[in-house]
Amino acid sequence: MIFVTVGTHEDSFDRLIKEIDRLKGEKIILEDVKIQLGYTKYLPLYCSYERGIGFERMSELAQEARIIITHGGPGSMLLALQYNKIPIVVPRQKQFKEHVDDHQVYFSKRMKAENRILTVIDIGCLEDIIVNYSELVMNIKIDEVSCTSNFVRKFTIIADELLI
Repeated sequence: MIFVTVGTHEDSFDRLIKEIDRLKGEKIILEDVKIQLGYTKYLPLYCSYERGIGFERMSELAQEARIIITHGGPGSMLLALQYNKIPIVVPRQKQFKEHVDDHQVYFSKRMKAENRILTVIDIGCLEDIIVNYSELVMNIKIDEVSCTSNFVRKFTIIADELLI
């Protein structure tokens, strides 16, 4: 199963949800897809979805999922990492009116540079990353990322560096 979460930001994230739905509809994705839709306006035709999901349900879906695809919010990345899963991160972008600025892009690029996540800036690359996910994550070493306090400490350092 693939679990997609777009977080709770009030802007729509149609770009991601439309692409996931297209891949499922064209049978490029064969497994079940469950989506936390948030404020996204586009309603998927081929994937199951819920607008809001509580903490316990999010944890269940994250544990059950083979792949977690998320926006660039640190909390959503941490959800995957705490279950020792490498997330595919599609950061919200200002140019598509998905957020007020590009802080998710910057943070995602930094996390990718540290070899902790797979990042998709160009939505056209998402298909290839999903299809080749197992091979791509083989090269990513999960060490200490399951420790919440360690992640928060490292996140604070990265955030401070980006703000300077």
